[in-house]
Amino acid sequence: MSDPRVSDPRALPRPGRTVVVGVVNVTPDSFSDGGRWYEPQAAIGHGRDLVAQGADLIDVGGESTRPGADRPSQDEELRRVLPVVESLAPLGVGISVDTMRPEVARQAVACGATLINDVSGGMADPQMLTTVAELGVPYLLMHWRGHSLDMQSRAVYHDVVTEVRDELARQVEVALAAGIAEQRLVLDPGLGFAKTAEHNWALLRRADFLDPLGLPVLWGVSRKAFLGRLLANGEQLRPAVERDDATVAVTTALALAGAWGVRTHTVRAHRDAIAVAEQLRHR
Repeated sequence: MSDPRVSDPRALPRPGRTVVVGVVNVTPDSFSDGGRWYEPQAAIGHGRDLVAQGADLIDVGGESTRPGADRPSQDEELRRVLPVVESLAPLGVGISVDTMRPEVARQAVACGATLINDVSGGMADPQMLTTVAELGVPYLLMHWRGHSLDMQSRAVYHDVVTEVRDELARQVEVALAAGIAEQRLVLDPGLGFAKTAEHNWALLRRADFLDPLGLPVLWGVSRKAFLGRLLANGEQLRPAVERDDATVAVTTALALAGAWGVRTHTVRAHRDAIAVAEQLRHR
């Protein structure tokens, strides 16, 4: 199968295995790395390293979406992400931009971004879906119930699996009606967004629950708090940067289940885990 990194840059990668999306947080307050890649040159260097490790896509984000985070201004978000996108775009891998703002999406695509990752699934700004349709790039639509400041107060479900599936299905219909082509849509269950640890585990145990919607599914598990709680020492959560091994274990399970993609803060170990899972699945 052809290498996705030399095909149509605006097509979703289809390498015949689970796709690995490497995360570059250009923020001072990320839960996962504490602003380590906040300066543009540091972020660009980190992105290059993830590409060298085998990332299929690089996801550049200028707004922290950890619980309780304040939003930066649009101008600040643009200042953070555009130089990084412009520098990484010539490397030959797809560049995703993690944003809820249509103008950020528009300018990022003009700088070379090939996918928009909107954690609000088009709900934070009513212009996002029509903007993405006009841009003609793939769109990652996540399950969302509200902004970071209050999203955990909305983590109330009778049946989290059914409700997340149904809420995503409704938003897919909205995206299609706005003009986004079905073949350009990817879904994300939104682990950690308006969900408790047990909600996250319930969704992972039913990793095929979105199959009836017939769209690729990306899972964002990397370093999240529910893993820190699982590995806690008493009441002390395992620090975010020490959750990578557990994240790789989840990637292995998802690859065995046939997931389209995983979003991770490291790449090589996940590529290795996926290679093992592919051997177990097909050989």
